[in-house]
Amino acid sequence: MSSPPLKPVPLKIAPLTIAQLTGQSQSHLQEVFPGHFLHRDVVAAYLALVERSAEEGIVLRMASGFRSFDRQLAIWNAKARGERPVVDSEGKPLAIATLSEREQVFAILRWSALPGASRHHWGSDVDIWDSAAVGDDYQLQLTPDEYASGGPFEHCSHWLDALINSGHAAFFCPYKGAKKEGVAAEPWHLSFRPLATVCERALTPAVLRKLIENTDICLQSAILENLDEIYSRFIRL
Repeated sequence: MSSPPLKPVPLKIAPLTIAQLTGQSQSHLQEVFPGHFLHRDVVAAYLALVERSAEEGIVLRMASGFRSFDRQLAIWNAKARGERPVVDSEGKPLAIATLSEREQVFAILRWSALPGASRHHWGSDVDIWDSAAVGDDYQLQLTPDEYASGGPFEHCSHWLDALINSGHAAFFCPYKGAKKEGVAAEPWHLSFRPLATVCERALTPAVLRKLIENTDICLQSAILENLDEIYSRFIRL
């Protein structure tokens, strides 16, 4: 007999406000673990997933849950200024200063969401890893190799795939496979479908354009000039 679906899953989730949707408000959140927050309607389902993983010898940990607009903006601007590394699809460093502004925007987007458009703003998405698979001194990288064959989190990744494919979880991996023209593969990234679906519909290009126009963000002109393409390639699944 197959295991029952993980419970509880809210039957109806209220739409987020624009401030919540774009990471400028935390009023929709609940603390799950010290310093880690999710949308209040996601917490029970995530904790149930953690409990289920323990049956497989997996100690599911949260590397990142909610991320604010200000935090995403700081990451973006640091990469645009060359203060943080920007890498290509193979993880090799790029000399971002040698690229055109359009090329810089798309290079950053390969691994970092546009501020205001991160799924982590919603509280529906979480980056996970298995602490039982590594030692206490392990330095988590969140790279595809860690979750691939031979990597420390291979078992965790396979177990999650099987659970999701069987329909026994409300979570899915939005960036499971690498796309040549979109976000790089992120096998550690889980999204709570009931909430994410609501947020995906609400986050329109018009919402993002108004936000970016009124934000002190590096490469602003290039972002606005290419926003429709950004939306289709990196935001809309």
